Amino acid sequence: MSKRKPDPELIDEENPEWTEEMFTSAMSFEQLPGSLQSKLRGPQRNPTKERITIRLSQEVVDYFRATGDGWQTRMNDELLKLVHDRKSA
Repeated sequence: MSKRKPDPELIDEENPEWTEEMFTSAMSFEQLPGSLQSKLRGPQRNPTKERITIRLSQEVVDYFRATGDGWQTRMNDELLKLVHDRKSA
């Protein structure tokens, strides 16, 4: 939401700029029915991953977090390498 007045030529009456009230009353993506979420999200490009809870040492978490955005994917990749190495041994 911008504080400046929009250019009158760019105003779309069918799709107005959201107000604070609209944001407050809006439903979050997670609150939408699963069938609608999957349509909005579209097909996954990668195989489905399972969401789990896991406890890791702080040293491991710190190491991967320090690698920047995408650290969880990199952690997954390292674990996959380990699994493949052990399967082939």
